[in-house]
Amino acid sequence: MSYRIVVDSCCDLTASQFADPHFVRVPLTILLDGQTFVDDAALDQSRLLWQMRNSPNAPSTACPSPQQYLDAFDCGVEDVYVVCLSAMLSGSHNSAEQGRLLLLEEKPHVHVHVFNSCSASAGEMLVALKIQELAEQGLPFQQVVRRTEQYIYEMNTYFVLESLDNLRKNGRLTKLQSIVTSTLRIKLLMGATPEGEICKKGQALSVKQALGKMVELISSDEGHRGRLLAISHCNCLDRAFYLKDLLQEKCLFREILISETHGISTVYANDGGIIVAY
Repeated sequence: MSYRIVVDSCCDLTASQFADPHFVRVPLTILLDGQTFVDDAALDQSRLLWQMRNSPNAPSTACPSPQQYLDAFDCGVEDVYVVCLSAMLSGSHNSAEQGRLLLLEEKPHVHVHVFNSCSASAGEMLVALKIQELAEQGLPFQQVVRRTEQYIYEMNTYFVLESLDNLRKNGRLTKLQSIVTSTLRIKLLMGATPEGEICKKGQALSVKQALGKMVELISSDEGHRGRLLAISHCNCLDRAFYLKDLLQEKCLFREILISETHGISTVYANDGGIIVAY
């Protein structure tokens, strides 16, 4: 089928999923202590984690240029779907929109839609997979767009992190800095607003307790039944499987997928972080 799904590198599809030629990743970059890490398939997560752990500075990130997106869009297919991390957290969505306009100036017949996932990591993964599911059914472009936008509207994202330090230093928790400062020994259960902004959902004395609260929150949502759930983990596969077991015990998901965070998600989830979307 003549379609392509372009994702930014905060989308935590697995290596086997990225092997599907319908998926194309456009990398963001990570800057730390004068070093540049390109968030592509060659990124060394262990080296990035070591550098973050041993640096007094917070890493910064840079979104792809419009030209990078244009290069990914201009691929000879009729339908191009683009999945970007929350526009509240990054300029990636805006850059992709500029790339779309550049393409349409030269090729107005191509269909391109840029989705604001209002999420990141596991959430972007689910959006990309939903687009693929709909496109493989042979649905018209606009119908794929409408149904995916509805899917994004209904999607929920939660995360529990060992450390909120990178998020705080990078200004992603501006409204919560006073909370974070006063609860350094408390693990926060975080989520995303419908607009894709980070918000607090609960707190606990340990990561396991916070994950338990997450499962309670999800199981109380009748809308989860029969849906697909994705777990992205940062260097903590055992924790991801522990969470999967809890979810299978308490919830009725159709399927639960586990993936590893790529570079951008690693920066903000940090070592031991877990992100869930459904």
